[in-house]
Amino acid sequence: MKATSRRTALLTTTALAVTAAVVVTLTGCGSSQGATKLDKSAKVQLTMWTGQTEEAEKLVEKLAKEFEKDHPNVSIDVSPGASSTEDLLQKLSAGFAGNNYPDISYAFGAWASQLETSGRTLDITDQVSDPAVKWDEFSDAARKTVQPTGKKTIGFPAIVDNLSLLYNKTVFDKAGVAYPTADWTWDDFRDAAKKLTDAATETYGYAYSVSGSEETTWQFWPHLWQNGGEILNKDQNKATFNSAAGVNALTYLRDMAIDDKSVYLDQTDTKFAQLFASDRIGMITSGPWQLYDLKTAKTDYGVTTLPGTKGDHQTVSGPDIWALFDHKDKNRAYWSYQFTEWLTSAAQDERWNVAVGNLPLRSSEVDSPAFQAQVKAYPGLDIMAANSVNAKQARPTVPGYVGLSEAIGSAISNVLQGKGEPQSALDSAVKKSDQALSE
Repeated sequence: MKATSRRTALLTTTALAVTAAVVVTLTGCGSSQGATKLDKSAKVQLTMWTGQTEEAEKLVEKLAKEFEKDHPNVSIDVSPGASSTEDLLQKLSAGFAGNNYPDISYAFGAWASQLETSGRTLDITDQVSDPAVKWDEFSDAARKTVQPTGKKTIGFPAIVDNLSLLYNKTVFDKAGVAYPTADWTWDDFRDAAKKLTDAATETYGYAYSVSGSEETTWQFWPHLWQNGGEILNKDQNKATFNSAAGVNALTYLRDMAIDDKSVYLDQTDTKFAQLFASDRIGMITSGPWQLYDLKTAKTDYGVTTLPGTKGDHQTVSGPDIWALFDHKDKNRAYWSYQFTEWLTSAAQDERWNVAVGNLPLRSSEVDSPAFQAQVKAYPGLDIMAANSVNAKQARPTVPGYVGLSEAIGSAISNVLQGKGEPQSALDSAVKKSDQALSE
């Protein structure tokens, strides 16, 4: 649950930019033909790249051994796959070129469209439609991330999260302000932020990243969506965030930052969390990765859903996936699916995601003893899990998202620092985004 490792997984887009073109150009490459007829008892050797740190890696290896014991004809070679998760996409690209790629690989959700475009992924749409799979137990955002174009289901969700509202009880108590509730509107939020702000003690009601990174960008999406806006058009080839909804959303943040002076503008992406932990910021919007640091700092905090617009408390999620790859071998395809479906079932997920401090993948796990034990250790984790129902949309996984994120991130940062107006800044960002989407 340490913030540095999980947050990096959420926000990484640079590896995508480096290797997207390589993945796309490999569509025509073919793999040698394997078993053309399914034989469930045939010996099968699978390769799995987990992209995990040492602790989580060992848990996956242990689970794989259990699966092998129950299915003696199946052998699973489990390894991290690369020196870091960020390097997996480049290694997959090289593997596609040399016909040496895994059956299963962890992947950032941002890579999903590129992996599907490679022509190397399996399509498990028919399998997951089986009611026994309980596909609807995954959040909307998680399901959409493994169905990047809506044409194929290329794997299973691997890790889920979302942005929730964290509030510092010490700061609230000192200011005499009532704690946030699940019914709060953004007007309630703004009013509280003003009351919490104290220039004399350099205490702020809220914090927002102005680094221009994906941290800046993805914090904006719930405001856009709750106002009825969209990031892209239906064809996902044009940016649309400069709509009235987008302008209203950015104007709201600008007014808090410029007029109210209630927002700490963080150039680093990391200092705001430190200031929150040390009782200098009243509210931040963050996720489960933050709770480890707050517990370590002994911060007195609370968690609730994001404020809402007309009852819409929509949030943003950054799901990662287990991608399944096609080797033109029915036996490998069958057992790749069977193992991953087993790994992401509630019983096994409690022993992996929940065990390492992540949110449970499935809604049915929320009441499990395993997750409740984690909630006791990290208060608010249950609220973040319940908030998954508000993760209704997935961030785009199209290749141009990297350029789009940079464009709107820069626009948001400039406006919040008084260097531009919302409409003109978003119009300019849309032009840059459309160029990135067309490349």
